[in-house]
Amino acid sequence: MNIKISEVANLPSRFGDFQVKAFKEGIKEHLVIYKKKLDEIPIVRVHSECLTGDAIGSLKCDCRDQLEFALKLAEKTNGMVIYLRQEGRNIGLLNKINAYALQDKGFNTVEANHQLGFKADERTYEMVTYILRHFNIHKIKLLTNNPDKVNSISDVEIVERIPIIIKSNKYNEGYLNVKRDEMGHLL
Repeated sequence: MNIKISEVANLPSRFGDFQVKAFKEGIKEHLVIYKKKLDEIPIVRVHSECLTGDAIGSLKCDCRDQLEFALKLAEKTNGMVIYLRQEGRNIGLLNKINAYALQDKGFNTVEANHQLGFKADERTYEMVTYILRHFNIHKIKLLTNNPDKVNSISDVEIVERIPIIIKSNKYNEGYLNVKRDEMGHLL
């Protein structure tokens, strides 16, 4: 892997005072938000980019709620959020919006991805292992509902999986049911 790594910068935020470091992998630039003094076995959230949810506050998903929950918990527990640039389960923004259009026509999130020629989830997690190694982290408590993340993170011991319980709304209830029933998320 040819990875470029930024310097460390301070990031005061509405969720707490963090440090940040960027990792450039090809054209993708990932961000790590973390407390200066991490817990011995930190709580780590691996969060995939969701522009519509994270930045705009879309109600079609639970991404922003999960990100905010993770940042608050990282502040409280001296943890870390790894923000991976894998928009739309790694199909990109243009394809994600096309998937949204298919969902507007009655397809669920998995069916829409399949209609566009993609798997239900195209994300990968090799970068997570690289980042954790960079920080010399060998054991984590993983904040996730996604069993693929648990199974895909290698060379690091996951001592505990911590669920993220987010309330559904009328716009994302079906989406969350599909994540649970078709993608195996532990909701």
